[in-house]
Amino acid sequence: MTNNTPGDSPDTSLHRLWQKATRLPFGSRLFSAAVSLKAPYFRTVLPHVVDVRPGRCEVRGPGWWGNRNHIGTFHVIAALNLAEMAMGVLAEATVPATHRWIPVGMNVRYPAMSTGGLTVTAEWTEIPDFSAITSGQDIDVPLRFV
Repeated sequence: MTNNTPGDSPDTSLHRLWQKATRLPFGSRLFSAAVSLKAPYFRTVLPHVVDVRPGRCEVRGPGWWGNRNHIGTFHVIAALNLAEMAMGVLAEATVPATHRWIPVGMNVRYPAMSTGGLTVTAEWTEIPDFSAITSGQDIDVPLRFV
């Protein structure tokens, strides 16, 4: 890893698309819809991407009935869907075109229940030094659920 902090890495096409989209009225909603068209399962949680930059992505999911389980809390699979979207957008906004990313797993704990909407933030405190990565390497993406 380098000492690069989020925002220091080279710009990617997805990050440029985010910057263009968010200059438009409802641009973050249009961007969210476009990502959901590319990966249709994300649509099921009505995601709203609210921040994208190299090394960081924040996605919100509403507390609507479709995201709730039988006891009225935010369904864990819906939460993981938001998490996967946040990690994927972070990767697309950060990993240079010379490299490829593939999700390989997720470790999950259920520390609390949410009865409202949910915000998931995927963020690297240091952006990996992709120039030093020449073969497959697992890189964890920390998540925060609020």
